[in-house]
Amino acid sequence: MRLDKLLSNMGFGSRKEVKLLLKSKAVEVNGVFAKDVSMHVDTNADQIVVYGEEVIYTEFIYLMMNKPPGFISATEDKHDETVIDLLDPLDQHFKPFPVGRLDKDTEGLLILTNDGHLSHQLLSPKKHVPKLYFAKIEGRVTEEDIRKFKEGVTLEDGYFTKPGTLTILSSGEESEIELTIMEGKFHQVKRMFQAVGKRVTYLKRMKMGTLTLDEHLALGEYRPLTSTELLALKQKE
Repeated sequence: MRLDKLLSNMGFGSRKEVKLLLKSKAVEVNGVFAKDVSMHVDTNADQIVVYGEEVIYTEFIYLMMNKPPGFISATEDKHDETVIDLLDPLDQHFKPFPVGRLDKDTEGLLILTNDGHLSHQLLSPKKHVPKLYFAKIEGRVTEEDIRKFKEGVTLEDGYFTKPGTLTILSSGEESEIELTIMEGKFHQVKRMFQAVGKRVTYLKRMKMGTLTLDEHLALGEYRPLTSTELLALKQKE
């Protein structure tokens, strides 16, 4: 890979700005000041240092966010803030995007990456990646609802959902439940409860595939996936 392309990809500016870095003797390759922006470097073998700090080349980033309500699961929006606005500029530089979407008022686990292959694998209907949600429901959730969800329910547009696993945590005027589904239609959890005459008042995604939301992440916080978490996700491809 060309040196200027590597440094530009890592956020050190445009190729023109990288050229100025070399002129100011800010860049070393294997202990020698670099003079030619077009020189080729081996990202696995060569040591690249900028202003005394080693540059570890990264092509893809993988982030876990505890999405807060009020943010759109998109890379940009003309009217609302997006989850990308919550990222540090250094992470924004890699142009990550949310894997799937959570509604504006929904909280919880959101994966952000610039790895299109992994995103496709996690979202592909053929892969049957389970998603676990916690929700508060207006009204009493019953065993009959469990049975209906297990069989699949018909949404208002006529779509018949795949079976879902509904667990009642508490039942009363406001019920608390967990629901695992294998697909991700628009507003699906809310629409499934509408199909049985109930309304979701609070929704939070807790798990996607093998990945569980880090309970130490406050709303709006995020962190890189660990190597173990990433390996487990990729093993499901």
